[in-house]
Amino acid sequence: MIRNYRDLTRLEMEQVNKDETIVLIPLGALEQHGNQAPLGTDDIIAEAMTDYIRRELEGGPSSEDSDFPMLVFPVIPIGLSTEHRNFCGSITLKPDTYYHMLYDISTSLVHHGFKKLAFLVCHGGNAPIVQVLSRELRSEFGISPFILSSGAFSHPDVTATISEGNIWDFHGGEMETSMVMAVDPSLVKLDTSEAGIPTAFKDNQALRPYGNVSIGWVSEDWKTADGKPIGIGGDPSGATAEKGRIILETSAKVLVPGLREIRAWKGEGGPRSLYPITVLWQRWVFAHLSCCVLLVIANVYDSNYTVFLEKGE
Repeated sequence: MIRNYRDLTRLEMEQVNKDETIVLIPLGALEQHGNQAPLGTDDIIAEAMTDYIRRELEGGPSSEDSDFPMLVFPVIPIGLSTEHRNFCGSITLKPDTYYHMLYDISTSLVHHGFKKLAFLVCHGGNAPIVQVLSRELRSEFGISPFILSSGAFSHPDVTATISEGNIWDFHGGEMETSMVMAVDPSLVKLDTSEAGIPTAFKDNQALRPYGNVSIGWVSEDWKTADGKPIGIGGDPSGATAEKGRIILETSAKVLVPGLREIRAWKGEGGPRSLYPITVLWQRWVFAHLSCCVLLVIANVYDSNYTVFLEKGE
């Protein structure tokens, strides 16, 4: 049964089979998506993707999906959006902050007994951190942390939705704008849209904003025809709700076979037997460091208080 994590009571959560249940964690972002699309585009897409995945699993012909064991975690609404920070409205965490937030969420789930976590990446900037996190969690706790990419942007059915001549479709472009329109067309203002191209890279053969030879791109690399930084790739003016529906539906269909294999996954992670020793050692070090800090504070306070009394005399 697919349920929302936040809807369960404590008693219901205690009764969940933690060994088999997948916790799907959608990762969004709050950042600029051009003049036409909302700042919460990635969050909107993340929520929509979980809905489309649910429909695909629950409405499929396979009997094995009739009671699919999955809890949908609330969308994490802010991520790593360093590349967009200079555009108004964009919110970003530092890489270490984002890592530790996801790590703490994950360790809480591990503490409650969950063995299978599936991070649904709905903003590309989050992916590098999640890759590192997945390996660390697997190595340290022996759990199975999986990574799902939300957009099947290279699928033929998806690329067919891109308007002819729109060769640079990327962040905030026609595809993402269409996905938002499929959820709520009123959030998109196509009359204010402007196309963006990576002017610094457009004539290059090897060095690109992404690929085998690249540089960490920032939004300022994407400009309008007259050279104004616009921060999006491609021309979103051809976006439609129907195109967005096709993209969301296709992306869900691509992910569902992977989720079925995650359900069947019996692989082990890292040296789980070492985990208690690691935790005990960390707690021992923390406790002793805390005591040392308290002793230093106490000594400083005592010295200052003694000086104060002497001066008072």
